[in-house]
Amino acid sequence: MAQRLDYLKESPSQTAGPYVHIGTNPNWVEITGVWKDDLGLVIVGPDTKGERVILEGQVTDGAGSPVRDALVEIWQADAQGFHNSPAETRGQADPAFAGWARQPLSEGDGTFRFETIRPGRVPYPDGRLQAPHVTVWIVARGINLGLHTRLYFGDEVEANAADPLLNRIPEPARRATLIAPRTERDGLPVFRFDIRLQGENETVFLDM
Repeated sequence: MAQRLDYLKESPSQTAGPYVHIGTNPNWVEITGVWKDDLGLVIVGPDTKGERVILEGQVTDGAGSPVRDALVEIWQADAQGFHNSPAETRGQADPAFAGWARQPLSEGDGTFRFETIRPGRVPYPDGRLQAPHVTVWIVARGINLGLHTRLYFGDEVEANAADPLLNRIPEPARRATLIAPRTERDGLPVFRFDIRLQGENETVFLDM
């Protein structure tokens, strides 16, 4: 006899905020004793190989106001293009590189800042090399499912022009929302990546 499939009803959805920081970064909200240090605070160490870079920006809503209770995570390959993951089969990732970091924006001005390295190029599913990029994940109050996007480096002009994913976005203005322009500060490259959740100049988000 066929099994009934309606005996368990779908649970109601729940947005991530404003309590996401309690579960992910308890020390950040002064809840101590859960663990010594919040996870994801540091992505590079003194022995990490690669060019040091700074990624910074601001998360804003459709009205242009800062989103103060967001959580931003970054995920990326190491300098050789290998991921620190059990699923990585192409080579050995740098053991001194965490591969991801997390920053809560609680009660701030919606800004974030990560000190990391420039990632190497990784292959697209069809084998073509992608431009160096960092995957960015955002959760906040009012967001039922975390939003995925990508940060591409503004000084990787040739690689960006040939990137398979960027070329799937036909409008130049929309592609530009994924490209972080470069400046320098204290001898380090700084890439500015502002994330607009909706409205004019909304960041391109990916179904990943």
